[in-house]
Amino acid sequence: MKAVIDTNVLLVANGAHGDISAGCVEECVRRLQAMQASGTVVIDDGYRIVSEYMNKNRPNAQKGVGNVFLKWLLQNSANLQRVQAVPLTEQAPDCYAEFPDPSLEPKFDAPDRKFAAVANVHPDKPPVWQAADSKWLDWWPALSAKGVQVQFLCPTDACRFYAKKFPGKPAPRLPPP
Repeated sequence: MKAVIDTNVLLVANGAHGDISAGCVEECVRRLQAMQASGTVVIDDGYRIVSEYMNKNRPNAQKGVGNVFLKWLLQNSANLQRVQAVPLTEQAPDCYAEFPDPSLEPKFDAPDRKFAAVANVHPDKPPVWQAADSKWLDWWPALSAKGVQVQFLCPTDACRFYAKKFPGKPAPRLPPP
């Protein structure tokens, strides 16, 4: 198993995301623990993803599965079987040459662009794990067309947040499992 992991997966696993279902927390915990047991996390070589994790989590905290995962990631950062870093070319703040779809980039949240760029540039095109950021529901079809898959770990929660954030818009479709 190999994946690029959005920061909100760690936050949900820490119980630090409001209005999230217990099932979503359980799924994020299960995925992060499975990754630690036998997976490979894909990050960027400039540690932009890790820096975001560090800004929103506490690797030295005693509790929180997201915090424990971050500590594991830092401890394993030199182990290529567990953590792989790919190069990103930052052309402007939060704008990457490796972003898969230049026409989508202006619509994309700037801090989230690095996740799609990392997945795109890695030779295996690992999926991006997304917990409950509903904006990705609008972005995944264009990303998929370019070979970048998004896995929604909490599709019910993401759709619920989408309906709240974009009232009146039809419910988006989800990617195939």
